Amino acid sequence: MTTIYLLRHSQPFRSLLGDYNVNEVEQIRNEKNMLSVEGERLAEQMSKREELQNIDVIYSSHYVRAMCTAKYIATNNNILLNVDERLGERRFGVNNMYELPKDFFENQFRDWDYKLDNGESANEVSERMNNAIADILNKHSNKKIAVVSHGTAISTMLSKCCDVILNEDNKLIEIYFNNEMVFDGNWNCPELFELEFDDKNVLKSIKNIK
Repeated sequence: MTTIYLLRHSQPFRSLLGDYNVNEVEQIRNEKNMLSVEGERLAEQMSKREELQNIDVIYSSHYVRAMCTAKYIATNNNILLNVDERLGERRFGVNNMYELPKDFFENQFRDWDYKLDNGESANEVSERMNNAIADILNKHSNKKIAVVSHGTAISTMLSKCCDVILNEDNKLIEIYFNNEMVFDGNWNCPELFELEFDDKNVLKSIKNIK
């Protein structure tokens, strides 16, 4: 049995960010977004959970907020932090967030091929995420693994083995496994899932750990 503890990054630094007079596209700004002071505290607190002790290997996306979340788990377990860009968040394909259509987020989960020029569809994010997870499982069979990624990336990844549904009433992305809800769409920063795989890397159980 191989266990993956799949985390969404901790709270990013946004609410107190003032003028940002830097000539760079949204993708670079998004990748550089760090954790807030509270986010650092929550990430350290999360790393002390019983589930995240005795981790054998840890992976993170290349986004700063994900690596800053993962560093506490790596430090507590005295292991190297591996970085894989396939675990990154969806690429919007815009220079500034105000260029996004008003219904962009809902459209991506109504039509999994929907995307903007230079951006990614939900299906494309799912494919690269699942390729990364498959490689991790093949390389670290029967290990206890932590993977730090992002909300949309995690949702699309789980679509391969779960039902990922847009609740049209409240616009939340709900996740079901074997017809049982495992996630109601209310994301925390950080958020933790436990996934258990058999010897053939088939997902046998998933739970959202609060």
